[in-house]
Amino acid sequence: MMKALFIQHDHVSPTGPVSERLRHHGFEIEERLVVSQDNFGKPNVNFEFPDYNDYDVIIPMGAPWGAWDDACIGNWLLPEIEWIGQAVASGKPVLGICFGGQLIARAMGGSVAPGAKGEIGWTYIWSEKPDLVSNGPWFQFHYDHWQVPPAAVEIARNPVSSQAFTINNSLAVQFHPELTASALKGWLDWGGDKKVIQDGQDPVVMQAQTFAEEAAARERTFELVDNFLKQIAKLI
Repeated sequence: MMKALFIQHDHVSPTGPVSERLRHHGFEIEERLVVSQDNFGKPNVNFEFPDYNDYDVIIPMGAPWGAWDDACIGNWLLPEIEWIGQAVASGKPVLGICFGGQLIARAMGGSVAPGAKGEIGWTYIWSEKPDLVSNGPWFQFHYDHWQVPPAAVEIARNPVSSQAFTINNSLAVQFHPELTASALKGWLDWGGDKKVIQDGQDPVVMQAQTFAEEAAARERTFELVDNFLKQIAKLI
């Protein structure tokens, strides 16, 4: 049986329809949490990353901290960057989601920094390979932007930021294909509501919109996972 490893950086990031679709394809799912709920306010913990050779796919997920912020989370951020870099360079399939995609960028010679504008909410993107990454809409919740690594191929963007790139057998996406309405509630409950309000938006309406969009978004995510496994990871 093939195995997929999810790296969950915080306790309110369920793997959602991404892991659901991987299970559909026969993957055994393992989830490892880096920063526990008790450490959410002091996230600079120590974490030992497993041998990536034990897995067929690695999925580093989102995080509320910056992929550039060594001072805040360097105890595990720097080891994870090195770990992901080795995995991607070896040809191991990695699907980086938001923060996870930013880690791929930084690990492979790109960079990550706060952008001039963040993105929160359901957003259409502009994909050059809609048969791999569709135009969405996809849910976004980020302030940081990556610079695409030199050896990577950017395949999607929008007027705010780069949205997806491929490198070796890996794919980085800036948006959140794993998001569900219940997951968004967790983000809002743990401080995201204030960020949404600061962005001039209504978190109650955003929650209702996400609930209404959930079924269609789930199907888009299934398609994305299928495309990744066929075209990039070459596992099905």
